[in-house]
Amino acid sequence: MRISLLSWLSLIPVCSLFLSFLVFAVSGQCLGKQQSLLLDLKSSIKFNSTLATKLVYWNESTDCCSWEGVTCSEGRIVGLNLDSESIYGGLDNSSSLFCLQYLQNLRLASNNFNHSRIPPEFGNLTNLSYLNLSNSGFSSPVPTQISRLTRLVTLDLSTLLSISSLSLESLDFATLVQNLSHLTKLYLYGVFISAPGIEWCKALSSSLPNLRVLSMSYCFLSRPFHSSLKKLQSLSVIHLNNNRFYVTIPEFFEDFTNLSSLKLNSSRLIGTLPRKILQVPTLQLLDLSKNELNGPLPKFHPNGALQSLLLSKTKFLGTLPTSIGNLKRLSKLDLSGCNFNGSIPISMENLTHLVHLNMSFNNFSGPVPSFIMAKNLTEINLSNNNLTGQITFNYWKELQSLVNLDLRYNSLEGSIPMSLFSLPLFQKLQFSYNPFPGQLPEFFNISSYQLDTLDLISNNLEGPIPMSIFELRGLQNLLLSSNNFSGSWQLNAFQQFRNLSNLGLSHNSLLIECNGANSSSFPKIESLGLASSKLNTVPDFLRNQSNLVILDPSDNQILGEIPNWV
Repeated sequence: MRISLLSWLSLIPVCSLFLSFLVFAVSGQCLGKQQSLLLDLKSSIKFNSTLATKLVYWNESTDCCSWEGVTCSEGRIVGLNLDSESIYGGLDNSSSLFCLQYLQNLRLASNNFNHSRIPPEFGNLTNLSYLNLSNSGFSSPVPTQISRLTRLVTLDLSTLLSISSLSLESLDFATLVQNLSHLTKLYLYGVFISAPGIEWCKALSSSLPNLRVLSMSYCFLSRPFHSSLKKLQSLSVIHLNNNRFYVTIPEFFEDFTNLSSLKLNSSRLIGTLPRKILQVPTLQLLDLSKNELNGPLPKFHPNGALQSLLLSKTKFLGTLPTSIGNLKRLSKLDLSGCNFNGSIPISMENLTHLVHLNMSFNNFSGPVPSFIMAKNLTEINLSNNNLTGQITFNYWKELQSLVNLDLRYNSLEGSIPMSLFSLPLFQKLQFSYNPFPGQLPEFFNISSYQLDTLDLISNNLEGPIPMSIFELRGLQNLLLSSNNFSGSWQLNAFQQFRNLSNLGLSHNSLLIECNGANSSSFPKIESLGLASSKLNTVPDFLRNQSNLVILDPSDNQILGEIPNWV
């Protein structure tokens, strides 16, 4: 009997539904024994049910393959994600977890196993390709059985030193990695290894040919680097910061052609920077801060991919190469606390993706360049340099994302650009110790009610403090000391600043009066500078200032007895 084409077409939805059911039955429905193992696991561990988001919903009435944190294949559990489940206490060696023989992906990160040891039974889960026990409160030692997990692609045993301490102890580093030839990502942040470079470098290069991510910060590694490491040509991430190398950066680091992230900060490195390290075209993050590195910076790649360049608290010196303007993708630049000098290259105006800029505590001179093309800038810190010249609003008017501007301890002059206060996200203006002259204009067109710090200490400002300053209602720090401001002020006027904690009015030509200051409604002050303010009495509002740490009423005209409440 022949069936019409129309009849066949009508059967397609039914067949599709049936096939979908079969797929679910094969790959989605949890096998009974697998579900029992998970329920046994739930009953055997302790967790905070008010904070947990997965375990609390595991129950017999629903299929375990539908449970949050569980991944199945053909009814077998292949993935278990219990990260941040507020698990606490130990993990028993006989836990049903170690009977989940099909597990390929296991995540127990960010829990609190209360300094218990990592059970050696983890070595039974031989199908694991991903194991993450990071920041889970396990303590020493790492069991030798971890080396049995020969299918591992990712291993993360990282630990915050404040949470617990892991070490290899009886398991040396070479033994840990000798069978893990498939490993591409190794995270051992905070694990006490304490091996010299010739050992850990050779172990990595001989056992992990496919390694792409190497994170061994805070591992107490020591000198020197060994050249065998350069065999790992797939490496894209090298994080070896906070170790104790006492050596120069090896030149073979230039040869990692896939390198995207290099962190060697706080590792007691010495000497000059390899000439081509800044020429690696794939490098996106370079952190060499807090080392004894010295000498001038070499040239940057003409099409550099760097997004973060962190060189703070080193001994780099000389002028910045103009090629720094090639880093068109740079979003974070920290050169603070170095020995750079000369002018800030005008080519930096090309860094249109900058978000954070810190070049403080150097010897830069000359004018402040314009950053108006960097429309995403949130922080500019050029303090403690020798910068000169005037700054105008044209430098900042396009910086609608600007939050902090710190130009302290320079030799800048001219008018303070009041239009800065129209920037909507602006929070901190720090211009102290510059020779800005003249009067402080009125604060008009204020958009940033988030401004919490106005620091104009030790300028050459004079005349009255504008009354419109009280429009800056979010101020926490108002620092106007050591200028030539004049006029009289009632202290109770500052009650309008409800969040004020630091007020500095010392060493001006002000007459400060404290009549009628309501002691109960005055904001909680931590630091109050009223020196040389012609005060004739101790302000009564101080009786309720329980947070006060610093008080300077020196060089005034206060007479009579000191109040009992002082």
